[in-house]
Amino acid sequence: MAVLEALIFDVDGTLADTEAGHLAAFNRAFADAGLDWEWSTEDYTRLLEVTGGKERMAHYLEAWGPAARPPEPVKESIAALHEAKTRHYVALLEGGGIALRPGVERLLREARAEGMRLAIATTTTPANVEALLENTLGAGAMEWFEVVGAGGVVPRKKPAPDIYEYVLEALGLPATAAIAFEDSGPGVRAARGAGLPVIVTTSTFTLHHDFAGAQLVLDGMGEPGRPFGVLGGEVGGHEWLDVGLVRRVHEAANS
Repeated sequence: MAVLEALIFDVDGTLADTEAGHLAAFNRAFADAGLDWEWSTEDYTRLLEVTGGKERMAHYLEAWGPAARPPEPVKESIAALHEAKTRHYVALLEGGGIALRPGVERLLREARAEGMRLAIATTTTPANVEALLENTLGAGAMEWFEVVGAGGVVPRKKPAPDIYEYVLEALGLPATAAIAFEDSGPGVRAARGAGLPVIVTTSTFTLHHDFAGAQLVLDGMGEPGRPFGVLGGEVGGHEWLDVGLVRRVHEAANS
């Protein structure tokens, strides 16, 4: 029987409902650059089908054709906009504007106490990951995670499986020894493409996504007295996501 050794987490939408913060940071960066781009919540929900901030802006230019365009060359302009957006996002985190989703800190601490290895697999930048963890869990929180796969460490972003394959290789583990936590359809496809079972906790911007292939779909991790809602899969009487339920899902997926 496969033994569960590691939990691998997506960041945006999974650890924290960060996308509203990212949206605000994008719009502030656009305004700083003198562009009349203004992404609405509805716009951003559609744009999240494209993973990666720079890729999202490139898609916006190519597919939506805004009247205002950044100075040429476009690639360098997009990179500069993304750096500005990251600065705004980190400032928002440092100001306490974003919290971890309910149940996340509890599950992380429980997993650490039981000797589980933790890792990150995300398309967001390392600076964003560090800012989120340090400003929610405290100084040194990055050290909780043995491997942090983030940003451009792999050539292809989700839904390609590259980031999960990178993390598994860095951990020195087969896919049967780990489980992934995601909030989006592209994330599920990436994890499943790497052979990992997946637990989904839906977020504000991903409720409409297709989570086919996920072993369990919840509306959140839940807390004692604040149970999760089950959108797909079996929980065996559990009311919040703990290591016991994670092991149950992993065992079922590898049986």
